[in-house]
Amino acid sequence: MRRLQTVAAAALAALALAAPPAHATLGEDVDQAATIIERFKEMPEKGIPKAILRDAKGLAILTVLKAGFIFSGQGGTGLVVARLGKSSWSGPSSIATGGAGFGFQIGAAVTEFVMVLNTDDAVKAFARGNIKLGADLTAAAGPVGRDLQAGVMPVAAVYTYSRSQGLFAGVSLEGTVIVTRDEENEKYYGRKVTSTEILDGKVRPPKSAAKLESELRTF
Repeated sequence: MRRLQTVAAAALAALALAAPPAHATLGEDVDQAATIIERFKEMPEKGIPKAILRDAKGLAILTVLKAGFIFSGQGGTGLVVARLGKSSWSGPSSIATGGAGFGFQIGAAVTEFVMVLNTDDAVKAFARGNIKLGADLTAAAGPVGRDLQAGVMPVAAVYTYSRSQGLFAGVSLEGTVIVTRDEENEKYYGRKVTSTEILDGKVRPPKSAAKLESELRTF
């Protein structure tokens, strides 16, 4: 019985660690997103193709913690932005993801994700919130290679990339559920706003988003 209690306690602790870092404010996620973009730019030749980024209609950037001991779980927060013009982008809208499963694994890892939104419909879906990749939107591991030329039409509405412990790759995120954090948006912008208003460029972000805006303008 004691052994069972110990295992149960460890499993609960792992799930607690794996819960979405809901305390992360949108302001913190904005700073983190700017850093993530910098890291992805520093990748060697096997990075996100320039053509893919140039044609992107939007980007979703997340930091996800995955942890487990018998039970496994993952959760994370981040943001989504939409392209408004050739070199202009909307303010950030707060998003989060999370989930739990059953499987034998021990340890924890932090993974940074960049999702390239290839279509206007993908941006609209993220604006609505509460979407499931693979069901509400087609998603695929993104092609890699700095000089790789994008095809005439992308094969999926969303291309997904990840970076974990220094390793970079296109990765499948089918089944991932992403929700909008309306309360965080309200705190960040100082009033009630919808993610649609933010991604349509109708809401001006605070000065603290300047670094993120600067990074985005390079795409």
